[in-house]
Amino acid sequence: MTLLILGLILFLGMHCVRVFADDWRTRMIERLGPMPWKAIYALISLLGFVLVIWGFGQARLHPTLLYAPPAMLRHLNSLFTLIAFVFFAAAYVPRNHFKAKLGHPMILGVKIWAFGHLLAIGFLRDAVLFGAFLAWAIIAYAAARRRDRKAGTTYPAGTVKGDIIAVITGVIVWAAFAFWLHMPLIGVNPMG
Repeated sequence: MTLLILGLILFLGMHCVRVFADDWRTRMIERLGPMPWKAIYALISLLGFVLVIWGFGQARLHPTLLYAPPAMLRHLNSLFTLIAFVFFAAAYVPRNHFKAKLGHPMILGVKIWAFGHLLAIGFLRDAVLFGAFLAWAIIAYAAARRRDRKAGTTYPAGTVKGDIIAVITGVIVWAAFAFWLHMPLIGVNPMG
């Protein structure tokens, strides 16, 4: 569990710098330059991500059940994850109503994904992992929306075409992940 927690601290900690130390971040970018800052950010984030994966794998060897969720929550989690994948896609598809209205659909997607997994899986390792991502997403989304309001940021108006592309892309990627990739990459069949 130690590696998992250390990885979460590094990975989510780097993703919280703008939330909790934006002035310091700005000074570092000015001092180092944007590319070296991005390289440091990416390196620490990657190290954290590797530790999260490794630590989660180690934590699986010593399962501690906190609660036994009902089977229907597993199905509900599939729906939450589908919505999360649509929001992930909406972050990159231009001119869609999700991004126009929500501003940061990827962060909301992380929030929905983490919440669904917390409901569906009752082990300590999952509570730590998904609880940390849920807490980060709640804080990061609030901070991002505050920055948007302060800066007067507006997003391009959405179009039906953008919505359709975001939804279709999200559904295709979700289906590929749920039916073919989740088992070999994560070791759990979400549809089984």
